[in-house]
Amino acid sequence: MNQFKKSLLILFVCLFSAVAALADNPDAVVGVWKNGEGTGMIQIYKSGDKYFGRLVWLKVPNNPDGTPRTDVNNPDEAARKKPLKGLVNMRSFTYAGDNKWEAGNIYDPKNGSDYSCEMTLVDPNTLEVRGFIGVSLFGRTDVWKRQVKK
Repeated sequence: MNQFKKSLLILFVCLFSAVAALADNPDAVVGVWKNGEGTGMIQIYKSGDKYFGRLVWLKVPNNPDGTPRTDVNNPDEAARKKPLKGLVNMRSFTYAGDNKWEAGNIYDPKNGSDYSCEMTLVDPNTLEVRGFIGVSLFGRTDVWKRQVKK
């Protein structure tokens, strides 16, 4: 077999492997993901038949005085003293098929707001997270990168 055919065969095997990795796998989203700004990492995990996410790393974990950052923008005054690290900020996603998770919510600690959310796995290491109010048309998509495999 000449070099060209070998290269073509290797390319085919790699493409097939990538497609197989995106096959219908509800747990493919499980793992640690870095948000698009690079300011935080979220661990997505499964509980029952739902998917959740919690903040496990912050680029700036502490306040200037050295104390851990807390959820200061939370509309619930009692929750403002809770640390951001460990905060469950993604809740109750269900797998809809086609590498898409829907009907979840995402909380943004930067502004204290909660949004409807859906996630789409573009490839094994790229996740599009779309937060919105009302309908998905009115929202924003952030692209997250996988940091740690499940």
